Amino acid sequence: MALQPAAGARDLNPGQVDSNRRLCDLLANVYRLWGYQEVAPPTIERLDTLEAGGAIAERELVRLVADEPLGLRPELTAPIARAASTRMLGRPRPLRLWASGTTFRSFTGDGGGQRISEQLQSGVELLGEPSPAADAELLHLLLAAVASLGLPPRHQPTLLVGHHGLLSALLSQVPEEQRSVARHALTDFDPLALAALSLPDSQRQRLMALIGLRGEPVRVLYQLEQWLGPVPLLESLAATLASITAPAAALGVRVQLDPTFQPHFDLYDGLVFKLVCHGADAPVAIASGGRYDALVGRFCSGSSEAAGTGFGFDVEAIRDLLESEGARAAAEAQTPGPWLVACATAAGLGQALIRMTDLHREGEAAELCTRPCADQAAADQLAEERGCRGAVWLAA
Repeated sequence: MALQPAAGARDLNPGQVDSNRRLCDLLANVYRLWGYQEVAPPTIERLDTLEAGGAIAERELVRLVADEPLGLRPELTAPIARAASTRMLGRPRPLRLWASGTTFRSFTGDGGGQRISEQLQSGVELLGEPSPAADAELLHLLLAAVASLGLPPRHQPTLLVGHHGLLSALLSQVPEEQRSVARHALTDFDPLALAALSLPDSQRQRLMALIGLRGEPVRVLYQLEQWLGPVPLLESLAATLASITAPAAALGVRVQLDPTFQPHFDLYDGLVFKLVCHGADAPVAIASGGRYDALVGRFCSGSSEAAGTGFGFDVEAIRDLLESEGARAAAEAQTPGPWLVACATAAGLGQALIRMTDLHREGEAAELCTRPCADQAAADQLAEERGCRGAVWLAA
């Protein structure tokens, strides 16, 4: 019998499960306040849905051995977009939906073998609203959710914002046959690849300047306007970012506009964003999302409501960030342990069960001590060892 989980998978102890549930509940409360309704997409989906029209590489999918091509979901967006465009097609738009659940990804480990990554994700999808108002709502909702988490200031959260259309506009002057290479060089932050492109000096210099252009939105937008002119895309993006300036500053979240930023999955065709915090050893991404109109269009082609935008939190990354001594002590203070109900003799087990039931009726958590305790002191000591708040000892 195997004594360890599959490569890449992991066991969670009770404290970690408790923290995950608490974080999911905090986020769910915010989603509900904003009018979002919970859905539960299936863990198993057809591969053509999971690949999202080529946006997710097949090598990253965990395939199942079955009579038809099936796999485990690597993220929640595509399954929800499919359900919204089929089973929920008759519901009025926009649809505001949220979900939480485990996602699975396949990757190659250091030894060259396949490893499976499990992540607990919680997020929202806003479907059927093509206007920039949906982007603004999502960013404000993201900040409201961050406020509920209580991230300490030392984590210095930064919201990275980009736009797929913006990068395309900036590359429109590059010869078509070199745009793909230039895009990859920019999104991978590879100045050597840019320098190797056969381009006029003026275009190469602009791309080299672009690869380093990121920071405070007003400054970056000003420079972009010098290159592109006052195009509607810049005006819309400026209005969206201006709307979150005050709430982001109140939370200590730095907003950084990066025209070359693109997320890991190529799901998005509009606004994209990622929330990054300072971890103990390296930056930690705790949320990401964006607009994915083309993905929705694959499921409901020809519809004028083929629009979607959303984000997802990496719950376990947030849990790991908060698992400092202070945060753990605060969590324990919020969720005290159960009472330990003990009796002096084995004959008193029935009375102990009755007493424990009484505590349950009063809304108090209580667990049974299955072996006799000689006195109250022995029961107290056992309660302390088990992390209980105290002992209820029955002499008879």
